[in-house]
Amino acid sequence: MNEKYDASMEKVKKYGQEHLLKFYDKLSKDEKEKLLDDILTIDLQQINKLYEQTKVEKNFTSSKIEPIPYIDKTKMSKEELEKYEKIGEHEIRKGKYAVVTMAGGQGTRLGHNGPKGTFDIGLDSHKSIFEILCDNLKMAKEKYNVTIPWYIMTSDENNKETEEFFKKNRYFNYPKEAVTFFKQGQLPMVDEQGKILLNEHGQIKQAADGHGGIFVSMRKNGIIYDMQTRGIEWVFIGGVDNVLAKMADPIFIGVAIDEKVQAVGKSIVKVSPKEKVGVFCKRNGKPSVIEYTEITDEMAEARDRNGELLYGESHALCNLFNIKAIDMFSKDFLPYHSAHKKASYINEDGNIVKPEKPNAYKFEAFLFDAFESLDNMAILRVKREEEFAPVKNSEGADSPETARELYNNYWKNK
Repeated sequence: MNEKYDASMEKVKKYGQEHLLKFYDKLSKDEKEKLLDDILTIDLQQINKLYEQTKVEKNFTSSKIEPIPYIDKTKMSKEELEKYEKIGEHEIRKGKYAVVTMAGGQGTRLGHNGPKGTFDIGLDSHKSIFEILCDNLKMAKEKYNVTIPWYIMTSDENNKETEEFFKKNRYFNYPKEAVTFFKQGQLPMVDEQGKILLNEHGQIKQAADGHGGIFVSMRKNGIIYDMQTRGIEWVFIGGVDNVLAKMADPIFIGVAIDEKVQAVGKSIVKVSPKEKVGVFCKRNGKPSVIEYTEITDEMAEARDRNGELLYGESHALCNLFNIKAIDMFSKDFLPYHSAHKKASYINEDGNIVKPEKPNAYKFEAFLFDAFESLDNMAILRVKREEEFAPVKNSEGADSPETARELYNNYWKNK
């Protein structure tokens, strides 16, 4: 055996993961190399620690949770809107603005075989989600006479297919040199005993590390350096599945600069007190997002003197950051949260097992945990019908049907 194998064996023994090399001899030369590389680069100590955390019940009562102030865009005067727009427009025209789209997921829940961004939501134009988003940048290019750099975070699973889709569609007539792809990070999945799973190819089964991994991925892939080299100061980060996302909104930038903050988040008023969404708040005096699992019924129902929900500003995953904040966030991992999932794997006999109930843990970081590193941030409340049409489910709420209707209604009124 070679030195790399010996080093790998020593490492897996140290962390009780010897089974990872059980089927090594049955792998091809390339598969052997990949497995050894993964074993040597993955932080097994971190994975063991994350598994131990799954046994600890989370206690939210020690945190002091308070409502967070917000700015309501619908209540701005014409003068305020013009002021913010002018400030933001100036930054865009000077080439100080960039956009990041998080597009690491597949369209499986939509019954779509491919990256979610390649999905056709059923418009008459048959535009994919990627093309709908790109329209934002093309309009901005025409309006401000500047090409906004577009960075797209893919995953190991869909990177190749995403790049090929852009090439096939000639980048939707957006300048090719302005589009950069980079990959999201991954973490191994573990079973209920803490053993790392092997996939059907005898490789370590890994899952994307959540949207909170974006900052570390931006550093590892040289994206932050690229932005700094281009003189970028403000970065919009949004998910791929919101077809009404305003990716080049000067008012958003204007609010950040005028409020002298390094981050702004867009909020949508909750449909009802019990809606299962994360909401903006202050946690121990710092900006944060509280998950619906953490909020008491009393807090969920609480209202201010105007009848508005005290905890009603849901996080729409449309955030603007100063490049300095992104650089700071990228120097350390955000905390990981565990999710109990169904995951197929190879068992000790080398057979593929497809479980019928959750059998494994995946670990994800959440982007909004970064907010707590800031002393303050601004929250801009926007209208759902103007800025939020997510495509998450195949039918019902947040489906292609609801997104299509919101999208068509919005552009009909323009």
